[in-house]
Amino acid sequence: MWRSLIRDVPDFPRPGIVFKDITPLLADAAGLRACVDELVEPFGDHSVDLVVAPEARGFVIGSMPADRLDAGFVPLRKPGKLPRETLRAGYELEYGSERLEMHTDAIVDGANVLIVDDVLATGGTAAASARLVALGGGNLVGYSFIVELAFLAGRQQLGETHIAAAIAVE
Repeated sequence: MWRSLIRDVPDFPRPGIVFKDITPLLADAAGLRACVDELVEPFGDHSVDLVVAPEARGFVIGSMPADRLDAGFVPLRKPGKLPRETLRAGYELEYGSERLEMHTDAIVDGANVLIVDDVLATGGTAAASARLVALGGGNLVGYSFIVELAFLAGRQQLGETHIAAAIAVE
């Protein structure tokens, strides 16, 4: 079962945080395939034009669901990593603050967009991703996560849009 390939790493990146390490999952071809199947299944009947995914771990997995959905892929990068004009959105993490950027022309007006990431925690990264989709003119069809840390209530920041998580940690 692919879920057992996700490791808990206590006290990373700081004391009190339990990091969800997906690198064993990424290294297991069958597990990764099964995980991606679960990420895309709730959105198979949607017309998804683009998958967007934030750096870094969402960035690693985001192109696989895009391929399965016959959609394009848009990376959301940390500041200064993209070579052309960008849109920006800031957000708070459990352990600090961050910013994401996307090229201004990455999303065609009206494109149906799915946001994919590894973990939904406090919702800051996902909410910033959604703001970039809106700024770019996209239509957000939903979110798909490998793991949702439900006890952090990140879902509450994301409104009424469809949210799917393969694993929910209460």
